[in-house]
Amino acid sequence: KRGEGGDAEVVNKPLSFTLKDIDPTHPYVRQRGLKEETARHFGVGFFPGRGSMSGKFVIPIHNDHGELIAYAGRSIDGSEPKYKLPAGFKKSDVLFNLYRARPAPRPEVPMIVVEGFFDCMKVHQAGFPTVVGLMGSSMSEAQQKLLADCPRVALFLDGDPAGREGALAIAPRLMSRSFVKVINLADGKQPDQLSSDEIKTLLSI
Repeated sequence: KRGEGGDAEVVNKPLSFTLKDIDPTHPYVRQRGLKEETARHFGVGFFPGRGSMSGKFVIPIHNDHGELIAYAGRSIDGSEPKYKLPAGFKKSDVLFNLYRARPAPRPEVPMIVVEGFFDCMKVHQAGFPTVVGLMGSSMSEAQQKLLADCPRVALFLDGDPAGREGALAIAPRLMSRSFVKVINLADGKQPDQLSSDEIKTLLSI
């Protein structure tokens, strides 16, 4: 990408460090309905160290090449903001978990699109590894391009006004390249609140 002055500007460049001692056995993992093996797979857990992520549940974010570009920090004590992201991080350029989720093992296997980190991890845990997170309820042009090679897409957004409006806006944009199915959730529900069996029933597509 280039800045306004024509100089090269790298957005979300790979980090030069990794956080150590992330604890995937912290009680918050179970509290959110995740198994320890799921937490280890995604590299998430409680971070006891120093810095801006101290005392938070941290979630590594990678680009589509698998390079670590950021950590999201989730507060676990009710403090605001609920999520902390690094200054300058552009989430609209990334799909969470994309590098693990593609390519699909078979063309008929859909790429499942959810809103959040925990939605993504719960859907993966239910047996659907081809799942990515928007980190919100809208889709940017950059995120749309990242899905351009997916023949089938399932939109599995939250059952609230933002999620429903998001699905209605996203579906037609993807239909020129992909077969798109919208999965409707009950009012007020979101994927990370569902059991694996409930997710399997909804995603029997």
